Amino acid sequence: MKHDLSHKLFAEALKLIPGGVNSPVRAFRAVDGEPLFIQRVKGSRLVDVDDNEFIDYVSTWGPSILGHAHPSVLHAISEQLSKGTSFGAPHVLEIKMARLILAHYPSIRKIRMCNSGTEATMSCVRLARGFTGRKLIVKFEGCYHGHVDSLLVKAGSGALTLGQPDSAGVPSDLAQLTITLPFNDPEAFSQVIRERGNEIAAVILEPIPANAGLYLPAPGYLELLRELTRDHEILLIFDEVMTGFRVAPGGAQQIYKINPDLTALGKIIGGGLPVGAFGGTTEIMDCLAPTGPVYQAGTLSGNPLSLAAGIANIEQLTGAVKGESNPYKELESRGAMLEAGMREISATSKIPVQFQRIGSMFCGYFCDQPVHNLDDAKKSDTRRFAKFFHGMLDRGVYLAPSQFEAGFISTAHSIGDIEQTLRAARETFSGM
Repeated sequence: MKHDLSHKLFAEALKLIPGGVNSPVRAFRAVDGEPLFIQRVKGSRLVDVDDNEFIDYVSTWGPSILGHAHPSVLHAISEQLSKGTSFGAPHVLEIKMARLILAHYPSIRKIRMCNSGTEATMSCVRLARGFTGRKLIVKFEGCYHGHVDSLLVKAGSGALTLGQPDSAGVPSDLAQLTITLPFNDPEAFSQVIRERGNEIAAVILEPIPANAGLYLPAPGYLELLRELTRDHEILLIFDEVMTGFRVAPGGAQQIYKINPDLTALGKIIGGGLPVGAFGGTTEIMDCLAPTGPVYQAGTLSGNPLSLAAGIANIEQLTGAVKGESNPYKELESRGAMLEAGMREISATSKIPVQFQRIGSMFCGYFCDQPVHNLDDAKKSDTRRFAKFFHGMLDRGVYLAPSQFEAGFISTAHSIGDIEQTLRAARETFSGM
């Protein structure tokens, strides 16, 4: 494949944009390469400016669960566009979105829209501190909750990819208000609760961490967090920006049957447009202004274009449209096919890969031991991953340009797409 125009555009972008990108992981630095510039997307495919076509497993980092440019989503955007792009005032789509979310998340009785996952988690933390009157926050190594100062401590996603788990510009005094623990370590969590439980406002986590690759909670772990936080009147915050409507209609909390006090959402509820939301019990949410003393606001919050796209996305996904089959069964089937194929290729080639998957989310770590937390994930051979990434790219498969990012399957990915992906993987492994 030729990438002449992408190369030229990246050189120009470097002169105008820090690092040439508007979000760090896009820079391809973790795989020692240069980013592709995309000109159009459709279904499971994307096409770059050099007219190379790829099967896409980045899926806009998660939102495109129906595939890119789904007709229902495009129609909803087009219909809303004719009425205006922004109101800065209440409108009926806000109520419709709220009802949709509440119907699938029993833990949420009131919801507020914002503009990003970062805003959602930031607002959850502020609300938790305002509600409890406490200062300390507990988070987990490798869990990324956006670029919020108090949460950008031992984070995942781009910070981990670039080898900078902590960010410059975060005051040490503020960082000291955040206690960071290893994921899947019940004793470490229990000890902190015993020692400082009466100072902790909230515990925030990705119930399925997907910003250091992908690993799952051990049996009983989330239940322990829920029990101890409830016993000590600490708010439990689930960051379901990635898993919400992705792993199940009701997210990870539906799968694990855990009701958090607050939930952060994003990605899929915007249908590919910028969005965020956070919600919880009526008692907690009513602490927000204008009802309560905790201030939170946003000029474009509840943007009608984003909500129109998100509503169409969710309705198609959850079967609210009559005649719709269950997309989650289809996503599970495609995911299982990809997983079985990758495990077989790894075994045959004798290249160890820990292939982790839940539903339509997946990650392959190049290591020979199971991955349960960030320390395990960091043992993966990132140089080998870089070779794998470029081998797949050369064969028309677009993966996230980092070992520490999850991949996503959409309903637009066909059996043929999965088969083509596995052929590319087999060829790539044979060259490694």
